[in-house]
Amino acid sequence: MNFTSEPALADFAESLGVFLSDSKHLPLCIELVGNVGAGKTTFTRYLAKGLGVKAPITSPSFTISKHYFFAPKLHERSARRKCDSHRGDTSIDEKTDFELVHYDFYRLDDPGLMADDLAESLSQKNTLTVLEWADSVKDLLPKDHLRIAFKVQEDGTRHLSFNAPMQSLLEQLRETK
Repeated sequence: MNFTSEPALADFAESLGVFLSDSKHLPLCIELVGNVGAGKTTFTRYLAKGLGVKAPITSPSFTISKHYFFAPKLHERSARRKCDSHRGDTSIDEKTDFELVHYDFYRLDDPGLMADDLAESLSQKNTLTVLEWADSVKDLLPKDHLRIAFKVQEDGTRHLSFNAPMQSLLEQLRETK
């Protein structure tokens, strides 16, 4: 899939984020592959926007990981509130909050303790885990994880290619439009 501008890539990533912002798709792991400057963090920024993350998304190159929280889709919250109101409880359980965890293993040949942190993130049911430079942790990734490869063309456009699980998810996204 080719993207001729950052706004086009942003629209794609944001649409994907909206699609993934409910619990039926989570937990989920997305590996982003590409050279420095290929657009991996930019993609994550707009994916997070689609999820409903309010905090600014910055590269975790030096911190290794960053955690961002977002709420489930509005219709899920309404359904939960409606069900709970029959018991007299109209509050929303804070445990329903979802998390985006963004990792960047660029500086780590050996992930050390970060491997344990990643394993924990991957096991959390309401978590979307996005990884950049994941070679050092590839053995920890779920077999069915999504993979997006970014390639900058000579003219500055971006070409994204997808593994089979990601292609399947994109088909589901197309069907909802």
